[in-house]
Amino acid sequence: MQFFSQSKEEVLKLLTSDEKVGLSQKQAEERSEQYGPNKLREKKKKTTLQRFFEQFKDVMILILIVAAVVSFIIACSERNPKEFFEPALILLIVILNAVMGVMQESKAEKALDALKNMSAPHARVIRDGVETVIDASALVPGDIIRLEAGDFIPADARLLHSASLKSEESALTGESVPSEKDADAAVGETAPLGDRSNMVFSGCSVTYGTATAVVTATGMDTQMGKIANLLDDEAEGQTPLQEKLAQLGKYLGILALLACMVIFVVGIANGIPVMEIFMTAVSLAVSAIPEGLPAIVTIVLSIGVQRMVKKNALIRRLPAVETLGSASIICSDKTGTLTQNRMTLTKAYYDGGEVEDISDSCNDALKKLLMYATLCCDGSVVFHGEEEQHIGDPTETAIVLAAHKNGMPKEELSKAYPRLAEIPFDSDRKLMTTINQIDGKTIVIVKGAFDVMEKRCIAGDLAKARAYTESMSENALRVLAVGYKEIDNIPVELTSETVENGLTFMGLVGMIDPPRPEAKAAVSVCRRAGIKPVMITGDHVVTASAIARELGILEPGDKAITGAELDAMTDTELDAVVETISVYARVSPENKIRIVKAWQRRGQVVSMTGDGVNDAPALKAADIGCAMGITGTDVAKGAADMTLTDDNFATIVDAVREGRGIYANIKKVVGFLLGTNIGEVITVFVAMLLWHKTPLLSMQLLWINLVTDSLPAIALGMEDVEKDVMERKPKPKNEGIFAHGLGIRVVLQGFMFAVLTLIGFKAGETVTGTLEGAQTMAFMVLALSQVVQSYNMRSEHSLFKIGVFTNKKLNGAALLSTLLVALVLFTPVRVAFGLVILPAKLYVMALGLILVPAVVMELSKAYGLIKHQH
Repeated sequence: MQFFSQSKEEVLKLLTSDEKVGLSQKQAEERSEQYGPNKLREKKKKTTLQRFFEQFKDVMILILIVAAVVSFIIACSERNPKEFFEPALILLIVILNAVMGVMQESKAEKALDALKNMSAPHARVIRDGVETVIDASALVPGDIIRLEAGDFIPADARLLHSASLKSEESALTGESVPSEKDADAAVGETAPLGDRSNMVFSGCSVTYGTATAVVTATGMDTQMGKIANLLDDEAEGQTPLQEKLAQLGKYLGILALLACMVIFVVGIANGIPVMEIFMTAVSLAVSAIPEGLPAIVTIVLSIGVQRMVKKNALIRRLPAVETLGSASIICSDKTGTLTQNRMTLTKAYYDGGEVEDISDSCNDALKKLLMYATLCCDGSVVFHGEEEQHIGDPTETAIVLAAHKNGMPKEELSKAYPRLAEIPFDSDRKLMTTINQIDGKTIVIVKGAFDVMEKRCIAGDLAKARAYTESMSENALRVLAVGYKEIDNIPVELTSETVENGLTFMGLVGMIDPPRPEAKAAVSVCRRAGIKPVMITGDHVVTASAIARELGILEPGDKAITGAELDAMTDTELDAVVETISVYARVSPENKIRIVKAWQRRGQVVSMTGDGVNDAPALKAADIGCAMGITGTDVAKGAADMTLTDDNFATIVDAVREGRGIYANIKKVVGFLLGTNIGEVITVFVAMLLWHKTPLLSMQLLWINLVTDSLPAIALGMEDVEKDVMERKPKPKNEGIFAHGLGIRVVLQGFMFAVLTLIGFKAGETVTGTLEGAQTMAFMVLALSQVVQSYNMRSEHSLFKIGVFTNKKLNGAALLSTLLVALVLFTPVRVAFGLVILPAKLYVMALGLILVPAVVMELSKAYGLIKHQH
């Protein structure tokens, strides 16, 4: 149906909706049944069975399965039960491995789905006459929605009212300039999509103005839904770290394959049965290639991200977690992030008077100032019993509350002096204007920054006002100026040029937003962590400097500059002084991008906060864009990597701490898995070359891989963030995961496992005189020394310093791994694994060998061989 060519009244009638009341809850539920959720069709998810079969796509695993099946057929034809067990067992272990892989993938996917749901868009809707905020997916045709600058448009809708509305529609029309919208525009039936100026479309965003609209289409019926099938599916991208590890896995895989080929040739040459040595070589390749590494990294990342959500940081993109650990500059807004965002009006000045304190019983002149300022506000304060709910911009709600306390509730003022027109606030003009009917006259009321207002006023004592603005700002007050003029008629074209000039200066209101108590401590943590905090604000430079000094951001020798001073600098000049500037005041969104780029040219990793539509480019340009969850617009949240659900600076610092912790945990997991895998390859390779005997059978290798790799590795990835993680300098942007000697340590640890296992193998052979005894000893030492190593990898500090058993998840994983190893060592199951019961003295010796990694690692930590990154 072509709603754009019909009048507003006809559209409402067709959709059986009411502009003031909206739909009833019952109507909404019925329509939800009829039209379904307001969502685009998602890419079909893989079934558990598909995921299960995908675990076998690795070439080496397929070769192993084929070999096991061939071995199984031979055993069946020869009717030899012992030969029959081995292939059956290999198949069972491979299937168990696949099941574990599916479980890991499911866990990671559920964590990421939970995040997606948390960052799902919302919509302001009128139902049963009450304005509420609901999930955008619950919208139905006929719903009445409210839109303002910064909102994503949640569904296709016909405008009912609009004020200076502009919509960014490049995703649909390819038009790079925002489209102007008008609820009263008459649009022909054949008008193309780009000319339907009385409609707004799902997936686009409001860049300017406000509107009320009625939803005409949802989900796949929207214009975006119609072309959704033509859009490319979003690729399931890997994080840079996962890509590096996948590449590393390939290189290690090639090395492991070469080693296995040598082992196979040596085995054949020494008369080991072809099938046995083939299975051993292939099993070693399967065990040694860390194909599960990227999956385990995903799990560690997603678990870390879930942990961050509990600390009010919502990560939208996984690579942001890696980048967080490298953050060296945090550029933060002042209001609401470093301060409490609870503005309280404390001072006011009426033109011709003096600065006075705001109370509940102001004089008539101040009451008039408060009345005009309140009429020029979109914010409101709702009372639930004794509780106040502030809706909208905090500077506006402070004015509204002060007027309310002086017997002038906003609702009553709005009824008595109705708003006829408006020019919404934007950060470039730093002004907001409304036109109201006051006592039979048409009055323009303008409020905004004094330095902007001063140029537009032609009456009033501006010199005195300027002096009071500066003195209030020096006391960390945020100051807004109010001006007005009387007009005969509302201009046909409502622009800043036609309305916001020739004003009479009316007065100033000063409000304070005290610093958050936790912000000062967070700034101190930043300093210790080698991170420079920078304040960026639209406020007066004196106000900003006062708050920055109190928080410890502006230190002796640091500079505070204004946006105008920044505009006067060339990029070269800015680069030369950027490291000395800690406060930027009166900045525009364009200034923010310059600040980000200047720091990035110095090789720094920059985090930038933002909340407005115009902040989106700066958020995208920053290495880590942080949008505000409370005051932030949908556009800002969409451009950001991370949303702060409490708009708090301390949350950014917490997120950096978690980011560093997650990266450190990934390094631990990588070090652990590669060290143990290298140990397995060296063990078999050396034994074959020296003694022409296989120290471990195929199913023994696979069992070690199953029970001592994955379980402890995931638990290691859930290690708590170390206490001193914020005492270290940020990780350089391009630093590899094997920096600070990790690569060398991994190889040395591999050699350590190989030496211990080979000693065990030789001791077992010497004492028992059998190959089975030697293999049992080698199996026990290799498997359980890896469990011990998982504890060593927990920290670069001594285990006794951090507490040996403080990671409960690792305790559980280690216990389970040990029990599963014991199951095949001490129960009849051992027969199937080719293991035997050993003399008591070998178990004592094995215990000694198993504990060697703990001793070696503790000594290396004590003597600084493992350097702490301070």
